[in-house]
Amino acid sequence: MKICIRNGRVIDPLSGRDERADMAIASGRILTIGEIGDFQAERTIDAAGLVVAPGLVDLAARLREPGQEHEGMLESELAAAAAGGVTSLVCLPDTDPVLDEPGLVEMLKFRARKLSRCRLFPLGALTRRLEGATLTEMAELTEAGCVGFSQVDVALADTMVLLRALQYAATFGYTVWLRPQDAWLGKGVAAQGAVATRLGLSGVPVAAETIALQTIFELVRATRARVHLCRLSSAAGVALLRQAKAEGLPVTADISINSLHLSDLDIGYFNADMRLTPPLRQPADRDALRAALADGTIDALVSDHNPVDEDMKNLPFGEAEPGATGLELLLSLALQWGQAAGLPLARTLSRVTQDPVRVLGDAIGSLASSAGRLVEGGVADVCVFDPEASWQVGPASLASQGKHTPFAFATTGQALPGRVRATLVAGTVAYEAP
Repeated sequence: MKICIRNGRVIDPLSGRDERADMAIASGRILTIGEIGDFQAERTIDAAGLVVAPGLVDLAARLREPGQEHEGMLESELAAAAAGGVTSLVCLPDTDPVLDEPGLVEMLKFRARKLSRCRLFPLGALTRRLEGATLTEMAELTEAGCVGFSQVDVALADTMVLLRALQYAATFGYTVWLRPQDAWLGKGVAAQGAVATRLGLSGVPVAAETIALQTIFELVRATRARVHLCRLSSAAGVALLRQAKAEGLPVTADISINSLHLSDLDIGYFNADMRLTPPLRQPADRDALRAALADGTIDALVSDHNPVDEDMKNLPFGEAEPGATGLELLLSLALQWGQAAGLPLARTLSRVTQDPVRVLGDAIGSLASSAGRLVEGGVADVCVFDPEASWQVGPASLASQGKHTPFAFATTGQALPGRVRATLVAGTVAYEAP
């Protein structure tokens, strides 16, 4: 379909473009940005007063299919992605069964293509059934469509297995995605500190993250494997990451919207919506994470979308399933952070568009050159949003099957900035606000 987006403020973070312009789209590509001449559009989107930005790229989402459809289905969660302006997302392999076989990966990608709501990039399991013993067939999983390999939240206790995984990945140019957490120290339900002590909750010390980071960095020095660090949570972790990057180690990192905005003080009186992984840490950690995202030490902001059903959330804090919905909140919480930090809009958007694409690199093939961008000849993955609008987060406002979030209006009493008006994936309208 030929689509024209008129009168919008077009922002491309990579090139620095920030101007009022029209955009002509045909055959899934951006034909022209600026004067579009006699382009005959079959559909016109009036973007007056709106921002026309690259579609968001989210590096961490659980879609709950296959195997956990009671908490989320591919259809509902990809609809949530489109409603949040997300046009590309990386899904985690801890489904049931685990994504450790090429056939499962191919099935998931086929289902996503049929829905035409969002581009899906699966991570394959690093070890069979995520048990930490036997490496998966990474070459076959890559051929099936995996963009990297992860243990998700299942820490590897055997350092030799991790070393062999990194050696193999380095040989073939694969990226290993690791959440730095010691297998033995990371078993608590809240961050170690005064809040956890007062509430009588088992604590996870900062050392659980820093010990894991030190191990990973030593193995990266030995193998030169490319590693993406998922969901950093502490100031000490940021300091180690900064040193590793200064040394030139091939590492990147992300943080979740939860750690960016919340601290352990928000747990209040055992609010299970604050039961998250990684656990919310002290305000000083949150502030360090915010600063590291601003200066580029941390490469990307992720939704850490993890829908949890009512039965598993409405339990005592220590027994509740960790997780929260996040796909539809990613843009708004990025804008809120950027406004508070006094950043230009293009720089804020970069952390959820171009920078995540840079993390993915060649793993996404030809899309690497234009995903997360607005460039003539590039893919027409576009997010049109109203930066002046605000909305109240609640069950009725979320397309995701998971309705639990720490940012619900009933909890915070605050509306979030920015509202998506339209999302285009490969030149097709995947979402349009009613």
